[in-house]
Amino acid sequence: MKLSFSSYAAVGVMLFALFFGAGNLIFPASLGQNAGENLWPAATGFLITGVGLPLLGIIAMSFSGSRNLQELATRVHPLYGVFFTSLLYLTIGPFFASPRTGTVAYEIGISSFVSESSQQLALFIFTLLFFLIVLFFSLKPGKLVDTIGKLLAPGLVALIAILLITAFVNPMGEFQAPETPYSEGAFLTGFLEGYNTMDALSSLVFGIIVINAIYALGVTSKKDILRTTIKAGSIAVLLLGTIYVGIAYLGATSTQVLPIFDNGGPVLSGAASHYYGTFGSVLLAVAIILACLTTAIGLTVANAQYFHSLFPRIRYETYVVFFATITFAIANFGLTNIITYSVPILMFLYPLAIVLILLTFLSPLFKHAQLVYMTTIAVTFIIGFFDGLRSLCNSLGIDYFDWMKPVLNLFETWLPLYEQGLGWLAPALISIVITGVISRVQMSKVSTSRQTTFNS
Repeated sequence: MKLSFSSYAAVGVMLFALFFGAGNLIFPASLGQNAGENLWPAATGFLITGVGLPLLGIIAMSFSGSRNLQELATRVHPLYGVFFTSLLYLTIGPFFASPRTGTVAYEIGISSFVSESSQQLALFIFTLLFFLIVLFFSLKPGKLVDTIGKLLAPGLVALIAILLITAFVNPMGEFQAPETPYSEGAFLTGFLEGYNTMDALSSLVFGIIVINAIYALGVTSKKDILRTTIKAGSIAVLLLGTIYVGIAYLGATSTQVLPIFDNGGPVLSGAASHYYGTFGSVLLAVAIILACLTTAIGLTVANAQYFHSLFPRIRYETYVVFFATITFAIANFGLTNIITYSVPILMFLYPLAIVLILLTFLSPLFKHAQLVYMTTIAVTFIIGFFDGLRSLCNSLGIDYFDWMKPVLNLFETWLPLYEQGLGWLAPALISIVITGVISRVQMSKVSTSRQTTFNS
């Protein structure tokens, strides 16, 4: 059936609301401050991983015909399906994304009103209240939170739009010289910075939500669902990309008025205060806090439901209490630390997600052969594992372990783009080509053998 533009737009806006978390606002702001005169190549790299990959993830779920992420990842192996899906849920949930909601809400909404000496105590009190509210609503999830979220998203977008239009009409200053590492390799630095949004990971979970929404519109054929997903997804990423570029521009023009912060949270609150005074800061703070609350509740509920489906003997309510407690504890490490220590996991997990998306699209060419999935994911897993360890050592400021050094030296010598964090790309592509050819040859032999037997 042919849908109207308003139907596509409705699904697209719904998808945009799923992706648009208040926490995502801080990364383009930080990128803008640090990239300065190299803003545009850095922003281009950021948009590829922060916007392009999430769109591909949504389309891949529709293209695959899988019921959920675990079923798609099971093409590698059933155990891998559980492992990958569990790690992804924990990453976009209690380990990183969910604690980040509380700390972003604090950084933008509360931090500027608290003295430097009282920051840690204020963070503790705020996150305690924040995640108690999350716990309360997550124990009995209902339509109230969804309704608030649907009302808040347009309101927050409107506030951000007003702030960005003001910044374009009356910028705080001019672009300054880029900071390291944006002074060299701005595009690749922006590309890796886009990992922090975690939207490509989330897209593999959100995909089924979008597909169900399209089903509800009366679209049932796989071809039409895919076409609708592409059109609706394009609307969502266009909106998301516009906001990202605007905030990055705001950050790049802010450094003559604001200092370069450790994270992007104070950039938005500082800009709101600069243009609209205390009233602007308070209004933005309230909107951000409420938006972060609804996001945190959604992530807590999603994790509790998934793990309850894996281990149904443990009650849903127990999972909610456990995840809310873990999230609260991690949130008190502060936003900068959460971002810093999420990087090693993302350096490991993102390549696996990207390769799974790529394999999904190429799967018909090699007849969905498990050999291709297993080999390519295994190669990516090994390189990503060492990338994550290397990043962890760098974050902790410690020397690499002795057993790591020979492997890292090997990777640095032989893998293209390894120093830029993309060392997994060439081996994964080579693996797909080689195992894909082997699989097609084997299938051809089996088919010929069966045909000979049948003719005999």
